[in-house]
Amino acid sequence: MNIFELYLDKIKSILVDLNKKNELIIPETFNGINAEIPPSKFDCDISTNVAMVLSKLNKKSPLNLAEQISSIIKNKDPLIETITVVKPGFINIKFKPIFWTNFIKDIINNAKTFGVNEKEKKLNYLVEFVSANPTGPLHVGHCRGAILGDVISNVLIFNKHKVTKEYYVNDYGNQIINYTKSVYFRIREVKFNETFPKDNPDLYPGDYLIDFANNIISSNPDLNFDVYENISEKLTSLSIEQALLLIKKNLKSLGIKHDNFVSEKSIVLNNEVESVIKFLETNNFVYRGKIKAPAGENSKDWIEREQLLFKSTDFGDDKDRALQKSDGTWTYFASDVAYHKNKVDRKFDYLINILGADHAGYIKRISSSVDALSGKKNKLICKISQLVKLIKDNKPFKMSKRKGDYITVDDLIEEVGKDATRFIMLNRSSDVELDFDFDAVKEKSKDNPLYYVQYCYARISSVFRNLNKDLNKDITLKDYNFEYSGDEIKILKKISEWPKCIDASSTKLEPHRIPIYLYELSSEFHSYWNLGKQNPEKRFINDLKDISDDKLIFLKVISNIIKSGMNIVGVDTPEKM
Repeated sequence: MNIFELYLDKIKSILVDLNKKNELIIPETFNGINAEIPPSKFDCDISTNVAMVLSKLNKKSPLNLAEQISSIIKNKDPLIETITVVKPGFINIKFKPIFWTNFIKDIINNAKTFGVNEKEKKLNYLVEFVSANPTGPLHVGHCRGAILGDVISNVLIFNKHKVTKEYYVNDYGNQIINYTKSVYFRIREVKFNETFPKDNPDLYPGDYLIDFANNIISSNPDLNFDVYENISEKLTSLSIEQALLLIKKNLKSLGIKHDNFVSEKSIVLNNEVESVIKFLETNNFVYRGKIKAPAGENSKDWIEREQLLFKSTDFGDDKDRALQKSDGTWTYFASDVAYHKNKVDRKFDYLINILGADHAGYIKRISSSVDALSGKKNKLICKISQLVKLIKDNKPFKMSKRKGDYITVDDLIEEVGKDATRFIMLNRSSDVELDFDFDAVKEKSKDNPLYYVQYCYARISSVFRNLNKDLNKDITLKDYNFEYSGDEIKILKKISEWPKCIDASSTKLEPHRIPIYLYELSSEFHSYWNLGKQNPEKRFINDLKDISDDKLIFLKVISNIIKSGMNIVGVDTPEKM
């Protein structure tokens, strides 16, 4: 039950009734009217701005209109204890304790769907994330984006949307040629004791390629590695296969599994680039022209050549983009447009791309192409995963066990584990840089949000364990003839925010709200738990190893939300710590 939506619906119903009686003018839509959590300085549970939104239309002061509406609300709802009006026209509502008893009863009876926005139209999403070049292991830069994409998918699924998780394999182009040559030279190093040409800047230097080389040699005993040109095509396929196996292993260690892996090479070889170009030509979205020197390029050195250009400025971009070079070859952008045409043709309601910080400048051009391909604005949603700074002993932390130039996902997980990696990477909005402190994530204190949330669940588990009750089983009560005190209601008010947290995380694609909410809820619980140290009446278990129904239900609801939220984040909830 979303109490904010519930009371917003009640308020709207009152407004409609007043309108029918010619006592109030209402707009065609109720946009802008909301029911929100009031500031803590007010002793109330819900606040609405309805009077301020309607005051101008009704030519009344917000305060006078608020008084009129609040008296009607109070008369129509016996669960309201007090209703007050505060400047400049907010209506503040405080419920009777029985409201919270009914609230928790509803949660228990609808435990599996609490938090789900049942009113929201259910859509079909394609979420593309990671999509790192298949040239080696995933590094920390990929890690944050991978977790962001996975948890966005999870929260959409929790909210009953259909989601496909996709990885676009960039297995075509110069980087693949250079990568294949790197593997070849490692094979020559292993098989013929030749020196790897580390001074070649085009090659990949990581020692992980030695593993790839050994795997390819052992699984292809009949393959002749004497002449590169004779085996380049076969070796490319084998090398990409090795990289993808490692990448999938890295993703698995993060708790991530994609539904689809789509090959760029297959897009190109299936003539999908030519097909999308034909589509754009048919719709008059392309022309032949010249592009001025890009920002940062010396205009004196830049040679303007006639190219095939996409009219991306017609769809919000700051300049038109090249699809075909003067030599007739396709640009990387052309392949990406073809891939997104492939996505559009699969009839998803929305496409979501998770991009690294270095791709922020790419958003306008790819969004403009999707607008052109789909005939719809804002069908593509791009989310940026900003940089991660690793800190240890209060200074930047750099390590790599495989002599590459980056920190791998495996390095990170070996250092702090999957749970800490996922939770902390998600604990801040993705569009700002994140400091990942190795020492802080290992602390067993409230300063470590992961520990504090897991400890909340473990404490609740300990109560059920001492009572010989199974926390994972549903609880059914016949009678809810109890009322909660102010200390419990404070936590119940926090629990009431869970549907709002899910809704915002889903609609705004901001999953960092979930770990933040879980930490806040856990903090409220730990404070309440500590009351029992001074006051025996506040303890959950008495000397007789018994517990009242109200406290049992109370604990169960908190544990359900913690468990549900941590499942979305992809983090374990241990019963003992």
